[in-house]
Amino acid sequence: MTSSERRTDSGIVVDPVYDAQRLQDFNEAEQLGEPGNFPYTRGVQPSMYRGRLWTMRQYAGFGTAEATNERFKFLLGAGQTGLSCAFDLPTQMGYDADHVRSEGEVGKVGVAISSLEDMRLLLAGLPLDEVTTSMTINSTASTLLLLYQLVAEEQGVRGDQLRGTIQNDILKEYVARGTYIYPPRPSMRLIVDTFAYCAKEMPNWNTISISGYHIREAGSTAVQEIAFTLANGIAYVEAALAAGLVLDEFAPRLSFFFNAHNNLFEEVAKYRAARRLWATIMRDRFGARDPKSMMLRFHTQTGGSTLTAQQPENNIVRVTLQALAAVLGGTQSLHTNGFDEALGLPTERAAKLALRTQQIVGFESGVTDTVDPLAGSYFVETLTDEVERRARDYIEAIDAMGGAVAAIEANYMQNEIESAAYEFARSVDRGDKVVVGVNRFDESASTKADVFPVDVAQQEAQVARVAALKQRRDDEGVRVALDDLARAARGTSNVLYPMKIALSRMATLGEVADILRGEFGTYQPH
Repeated sequence: MTSSERRTDSGIVVDPVYDAQRLQDFNEAEQLGEPGNFPYTRGVQPSMYRGRLWTMRQYAGFGTAEATNERFKFLLGAGQTGLSCAFDLPTQMGYDADHVRSEGEVGKVGVAISSLEDMRLLLAGLPLDEVTTSMTINSTASTLLLLYQLVAEEQGVRGDQLRGTIQNDILKEYVARGTYIYPPRPSMRLIVDTFAYCAKEMPNWNTISISGYHIREAGSTAVQEIAFTLANGIAYVEAALAAGLVLDEFAPRLSFFFNAHNNLFEEVAKYRAARRLWATIMRDRFGARDPKSMMLRFHTQTGGSTLTAQQPENNIVRVTLQALAAVLGGTQSLHTNGFDEALGLPTERAAKLALRTQQIVGFESGVTDTVDPLAGSYFVETLTDEVERRARDYIEAIDAMGGAVAAIEANYMQNEIESAAYEFARSVDRGDKVVVGVNRFDESASTKADVFPVDVAQQEAQVARVAALKQRRDDEGVRVALDDLARAARGTSNVLYPMKIALSRMATLGEVADILRGEFGTYQPH
């Protein structure tokens, strides 16, 4: 890159000046449109934040269910408007807290949930008919969803009263994150079964949050983030249609999850381009008729991989810029990271400051007073067009391979992400990409920050609770229910119905996962 040349994080050349000539091929009537109307470039609602602000949904989860319940109540008391739950690695990987592979990881990067008993403690005192809840869970998403529903039913809340989201996006796990259990194709069966179950039993629940966040965290560019995410979305739609589901019955419950990084204008263009691409795909490729099937609704989280352990208070500024990009881009909900997350789980001080960041953007900045305030900017519209064009090229290449599952099996997406991550690291090492406090303006002594403590006693208490549950439950009732689950997995019936019965009889998350491991096998990457 020459000293006079500027590029976005996706490698798009940025000109010194933009004017109307650059937009001569831009069809305003078709491509821009009005907010709340196809192709939704300017947002999915006509009034956007003038009607109401985005949902402020701070991600939380650590230790035991009781500890995380306390953090939920702390955040709600500070003004958070939705719950977002993180689960520990054993829960994500289908192991109970007392499993040998769980040792040292129980409650460390999220809350440990092994049974209905744990879920009751996690949700104690929370009005499940009023609050919306997002659960970041994938391989075991159906299990956690059913545990949530069972607790709600105990509270007298019907399935049609529940609102929230499970991530349930397994394809990006093979590409970017790694918390998979089963091979891709039986995993897709689980996802489609969840679509069908929720259509009947929990019609207001978002059955999947198709995630670009982790693709970006693995090192992708902004263009790759939306291209690979939408390609995965196409695969989920095709799988649901192949199983006989009706497009306009399940598609309105699809949602997305994107990252927010530091390049303000490219991030805004990314969200606008993603909405336009998805609307066109759903209308022209799949023949959607319901406008809600064409609307790309998304949650945003600020970029964890952009946070630095050096001079951690600099991260407050990074998170603010990223939050602003998400809001200018029209997000439906937002999590802002704690400034200390490069060091560990966010402390209460950092979590509250992250929430206050959203509130200041929402109530003090003025950016919510008008819809899509950057619309018509020569630079932003040109960038939106270019991000869309490059993303479409990727999607066409993936289509030519046979779709997202085939592309993943061929390691195509993984290799593209690794190449982008390597090039970014090299640019930082060379000094072409400045990271303040790391490769420029660094100090020998970084600002100190409090680090969230890992409570070993909490981990031990969770292990003991699971072991005690297994001692006092009706083992015969559990065994019969798990046998029914195994038969359903071997056949073609929806596995969520026997799974729910097993969980209600106190079968554990790990036992359910073991049954499915036995029937589906486990995935070993090439």
